[in-house]
Amino acid sequence: MASKTVHLNWDPQTRFVVRNKDDHKLLINGAGRIGASDLLPMALIGCSSHDVVEILEKQRQELLQLNVTAEAVQDDTPPWKFRKIHIRYQAIGRGIDPEKVKKAVALSEEKYCSVYVTLKDVVDITHEIEVLEA
Repeated sequence: MASKTVHLNWDPQTRFVVRNKDDHKLLINGAGRIGASDLLPMALIGCSSHDVVEILEKQRQELLQLNVTAEAVQDDTPPWKFRKIHIRYQAIGRGIDPEKVKKAVALSEEKYCSVYVTLKDVVDITHEIEVLEA
């Protein structure tokens, strides 16, 4: 079973800094920084997008750009539980088969994206797909 460790350091100057095992850092919760709760939808679209790109490459699709957004709905009161996340995939390329994009998204959701699989039973996750010719 795989194990991952991440770290958080707080001090008065840098405030909250999270980092992974390779010492890649992210500043959270402060002016000009990413909000901690933004990390959940960011992790979801990061995980899924990685899968989608790899799958489309294996399907020999000429993907030139993938734009993905996530709209998250949270409760207005503590603990601000996530209720819904809607993902929009926009695949731009040459001769891309929309059915192959749909299949790539489905494979990510059903088989490969650990974040999606972890969240799917507790958050309503929906998606839409747009394919554009470059």
